[in-house]
Amino acid sequence: MRRTLFVALASLTTLAAGAAIAQQDGPPRGMPAPEDVFKRWDSNSDGAVDKAEWTGAGRPEDRFAMIDANKDGKIMLDELKTAFETMRQRRMQQGEGPPPGPPPEGAPPQN
Repeated sequence: MRRTLFVALASLTTLAAGAAIAQQDGPPRGMPAPEDVFKRWDSNSDGAVDKAEWTGAGRPEDRFAMIDANKDGKIMLDELKTAFETMRQRRMQQGEGPPPGPPPEGAPPQN
């Protein structure tokens, strides 16, 4: 009887914790904030990430256009935030969880 009660209590605790985590607002754990990523990628601190900064941060060149929503050759923080939210929603719908963060500083470029 004690064992059954213990297992039931442990199961309820796990379910309650899972529900609380699922209701959290903001980026999931492990997903970097767009502001932090942008600040790291904007190497000349001009408030925009151009293609040279993008590739210099190890990002694939062909993905630049997907983030540059207004096609002005620069990624602004708002564009990056929108892209992060779109990725987050897509991954949550697919049940994959948050996307991996950016490559660590000094990592070789991804191709």
